[in-house]
Amino acid sequence: MTYCVGILVREGLVMIADTRTNAGLDNIATYRKLHIFERPGDRVVAIASSGNLAVTQSVLSLVSEGLENPETGEIETLMEMPTLFRTAQFVGRAIREVYRIDGRALEQNSASFDVTMMVGGQIGGGRLRLFMVYRAGNFIEATEDTPYLQIGEHKYGKPILDRAATFDTSLQDALKLGLISMDSTMRSNLSVGLPIDTVLVRRDAIRSCLRHRIDGYDPYFRDLRDRWSRALREAHLAIPVPPYGES
Repeated sequence: MTYCVGILVREGLVMIADTRTNAGLDNIATYRKLHIFERPGDRVVAIASSGNLAVTQSVLSLVSEGLENPETGEIETLMEMPTLFRTAQFVGRAIREVYRIDGRALEQNSASFDVTMMVGGQIGGGRLRLFMVYRAGNFIEATEDTPYLQIGEHKYGKPILDRAATFDTSLQDALKLGLISMDSTMRSNLSVGLPIDTVLVRRDAIRSCLRHRIDGYDPYFRDLRDRWSRALREAHLAIPVPPYGES
């Protein structure tokens, strides 16, 4: 299982992903799920992945090494895409190509072709954008009304984002909310776990302003977890008990 979240705010973009993979109780490993493709001043693209590890790694290899353009016959890579919209289309095309090669064999062996990818960033003079690409290769985009997207085990981390994340949230507060969302997911699902990879992109900077990996010894994240647990307990105790059934 996986949990990745992207939050698009007026100041920029936050993307966060865990690193735990789980192929059984005795087969747990760590793999990076947040990948950065960057040429400062030209483009910064972050891709977070969830699903079958073999599938996601094949897709990432294709977008890095290149796909043949069906119209020109030329090999294209992600670093050549002119806009982020075209980048999301390119990732979708790579997913369909991996399905063409491996999909039927996976299904015949009772293995699902499971993949979802989040693509965020900014290219040249284009807008900072955030997309979620599905296994069919189609995608949706984050908007000012819905400024965050999640892939993987999303249900436990969603309530805090629903209540607190808006397009006008500051970039640092968006990072904090994303980490609280991640902590909530880790508390309720042991298949999501540390280390956590993060990237911050300021609007129009055309580069990442932060790349950071959080492990179990990170003092800020440990403090955040303790403070959030304590705040929830205090809030619960501060709310009056229900009057129903009182004699």
